Amino acid sequence: MRKLKNEELNRLSVEDYKSSRKSKLILILDNIRSLNNIGSVFRTADAFRIQKIYLCSITAQPPHRDIQKTALGATDSVEWAYDKETLNVVEKLKQNGIKILSIEQADESCMLQDFKFESDETYAMIFGNEVKGVQQAVIDQSDEVLEIPQFGTKHSVNISVSVGICCWQFVQSSNFRG
Repeated sequence: MRKLKNEELNRLSVEDYKSSRKSKLILILDNIRSLNNIGSVFRTADAFRIQKIYLCSITAQPPHRDIQKTALGATDSVEWAYDKETLNVVEKLKQNGIKILSIEQADESCMLQDFKFESDETYAMIFGNEVKGVQQAVIDQSDEVLEIPQFGTKHSVNISVSVGICCWQFVQSSNFRG
């Protein structure tokens, strides 16, 4: 086996990416502190052709050097918007028929692998603050709370890892192939 060079990967240009078909998934970042996490989410969103990222509350916005360092240009390809209030975004998306999924540990959460994504639905996944998680008021407005199963001693995984796991599960379950 030979490792492929970047030019052999046949990746889309930014212009082609912007006009390409996107998955039926939106990401909402609720109070994310780490600029590196934000940049990593952009890069993952680009990889899975996410429709849009909403940056909410204290979540920083591009352009920022530390976001760019991990996004590696994905802030140019992935559509994004900022809103001071996460609940504003949730309300707007719900009015447009989008199913709201908080990624959190809750007493009645559904394990991620057990959730059935419907191919005709668009979903918005909310990822919360690195310490406090998704705000309870946001969880209260969610259609479902999904939990990533964990088997170790820690209470959570890094938000950028959570986004990658959830996006992959969505792509696998929805059979999105770009």
